[in-house]
Amino acid sequence: MTRLDRTDARLLLALCDAPRATGVQLASLLGMARNTVQARMSRWEEQRVLAPVDRCVSPRDLGYPLQAFVTAVVDQHRLEDVIEHLRDIAEVVEVVGISGAADLHIGVVAVDADDLYRVAGLILAVPGIERTTVSVAMRDAIPYRTRPLLERIAEEQ
Repeated sequence: MTRLDRTDARLLLALCDAPRATGVQLASLLGMARNTVQARMSRWEEQRVLAPVDRCVSPRDLGYPLQAFVTAVVDQHRLEDVIEHLRDIAEVVEVVGISGAADLHIGVVAVDADDLYRVAGLILAVPGIERTTVSVAMRDAIPYRTRPLLERIAEEQ
């Protein structure tokens, strides 16, 4: 597991502000050696610290303005097969294993309510899924973020 330090956090915050900055620009901006910046960025790439670029693309801009969450109760003996089937549904943008009354938290996107009904049906038809509950997202109150955590690490002495 990678542990990011203060230098990593400062670099990542600079990239948040200027995602297309070069290593030379980042080094100059932060008062670091160019080799330090390049070494850190190479390590991040090797250890897959940064999420893939597609995570930055809004489904809304792809024509999928409706966001919903499906919780699914799954036959535990078929859990891995269920996850593989869900991977084949393009509108499934995220699957998280959870504890509690359900087993999976499935993030989905859809064109409209009729499309969401279709997607929910595809999920329910996956062998091993026993029951689902669909909740439509009304708004993103706090979109996914890590900046406050980076800021905390960057401020550590």
